[in-house]
Amino acid sequence: KLEETLSNARIIDESKLDSSKVLVHSTVKIKNLINSAVMEYKLVAQTEANLAEGKISVDSPIGRGLLGKMTGDVAEIVIPSGNVKFEILEISR
Repeated sequence: KLEETLSNARIIDESKLDSSKVLVHSTVKIKNLINSAVMEYKLVAQTEANLAEGKISVDSPIGRGLLGKMTGDVAEIVIPSGNVKFEILEISR
């Protein structure tokens, strides 16, 4: 399994990534439009996800829902507790 993971690994130069939209390795500040909570997450591969460190998987419902969005967009995401809307406040690398 480790050999397979390494053979599929790619080096990403984060300085060359588009920061106008949410991509893998984006740091995203979002606002929950239901309770006004503001959160910041870095979108990472599933193997790197660690909620305590603010890293969520791009394969999670929230991660999938944020991909491709731009600052000011509202993402409506279905999570286990129901639908929630997040406004994209800021995207950085």
